[in-house]
Amino acid sequence: MNYFEFYGITESFDVEAATLKKKFYELSKLYHPDFYAGEDEAKQQEILELSTLNNKAYQVLTDPARRMEYILKLHDLVSEGAKPQLPSDFLMEMMDINERLMEAEDAGELGKISTEVLAFESDINDQLLKLTHDYTQLDHIAQQQRRIKIADIYYKQKYLLRIKESLDTFAARL
Repeated sequence: MNYFEFYGITESFDVEAATLKKKFYELSKLYHPDFYAGEDEAKQQEILELSTLNNKAYQVLTDPARRMEYILKLHDLVSEGAKPQLPSDFLMEMMDINERLMEAEDAGELGKISTEVLAFESDINDQLLKLTHDYTQLDHIAQQQRRIKIADIYYKQKYLLRIKESLDTFAARL
């Protein structure tokens, strides 16, 4: 079941934390297995599944990165092992950073590269914020177009995460 439907809320990249928490506690009380101890095994299993669903939904929807990935997966825009087509200018810049990272010989060079990566990340996060802030007010077609752009950002973030991990690895060696 769709987590947004389960919680009775609109699909959104920006969900109010208080609303999620309230719904989580409400459903936690409703589907607490202890309240169904006297029921038959089928009912107990159903309640256990609903309780588990509530916990998973809360974990995903309260984490902005996981929520974004979840929405994109709901609409078949991201999948495990996918090979996205990132813009060539982005890939060229990342390749340049990777090469400089491999050749870095001291903490100063790593610091410069790290600052550059953080600037890229900040730009991407700004783009993401612009794409998600009014998502719920858009019609279905506009939402679909936004999700495609958001999926591109998602893959760029994944790429940058790998570079940041490499930075950490190289920094630990120096």
